[in-house]
Amino acid sequence: MENEVDIKENDLRDQYPEVLETLLRDHTTQQNIFWATDNYEYLGEGYEFTSPIIPELITGDKGNVIMPRVEKDKVLQQSRVRDMAEVFTPSWICNAQNNLIDNTWFGRENVFNMEMTNPEGTHSWNVNPKKITFPEGKTWKHYVRDTRLEIACGEAPYITSRYDTTTGEFIPIDNRIGLLDRKLRIVSENTETTGDWLEAAQTAYKNTYAYEWQGDSLLLAREAMLYTFIENYEKKFSSQPLLKSIQYIAYIISWNVWQMDGLKGIVPNSCHDEVTTELFGDETITPCYGCKTDNIRRHNGIYCLLKDWSNKDPETGKKGRKIKFVDLMKKT
Repeated sequence: MENEVDIKENDLRDQYPEVLETLLRDHTTQQNIFWATDNYEYLGEGYEFTSPIIPELITGDKGNVIMPRVEKDKVLQQSRVRDMAEVFTPSWICNAQNNLIDNTWFGRENVFNMEMTNPEGTHSWNVNPKKITFPEGKTWKHYVRDTRLEIACGEAPYITSRYDTTTGEFIPIDNRIGLLDRKLRIVSENTETTGDWLEAAQTAYKNTYAYEWQGDSLLLAREAMLYTFIENYEKKFSSQPLLKSIQYIAYIISWNVWQMDGLKGIVPNSCHDEVTTELFGDETITPCYGCKTDNIRRHNGIYCLLKDWSNKDPETGKKGRKIKFVDLMKKT
């Protein structure tokens, strides 16, 4: 696989049948994710704020519609900062913050890398080349199963650092610092067969979550996580994973990385005024109580679903219980 920052939807659709369709799926609404931004309305019908993102809108001669933030023009970047507070974090900061998580988990510092300040004042890191060891009472499988979440993830730089979202620089696998990158490094260091690697990698993905408001950034995050899987498998086994393995990882991602208003726990802009018609035709308009009172549990919008992959769904009896994100939050 070439070291490309911008994953082309045309290539994705041609090389991996049905995968793009899976990455566009929203399991809460049972429809596709939607644009949730006005940035594409100038392209015409189908690109409006509320329109679903369908393959035909981003493939073929429209294959360059969606691109990483670093490749968008400066005016558009500035408007998204202004309108949606879209700010992307340099990889060295992502690394430093992810290191804080691992410092606590491992009980020691510099587990995966050592942070560096270069003579010219820039920041980077030196990777620990040795196999990662684990503290007493914890194993590599505990680390892979540990649940991690990136909130308002944008293109998910904290999860996978395929490229620096502020410079566009591609980052080789051995030098990546994302939460998922670290898990896949652990998987590769502790498995030998393709079967064991795939099982552990699937566990890593099932325990890595993120949400995002804007549909284009959400798709970019999902694509980055998918290609991270393919690239790590290729590095380990010098061949591509089977299509069915890629399709299953895409399915996991489509559940674990979802579209949501993080302040409300709902599908973006799904709250609404409720109109009641009285006996003599008079109408009463009642705004969403959750929006009015800032009560996250009282919105009338569509509360977002995700999967708890370790527990059984009471409806199907199969592992993968559907739960509302808001139900995971502590009541205050």
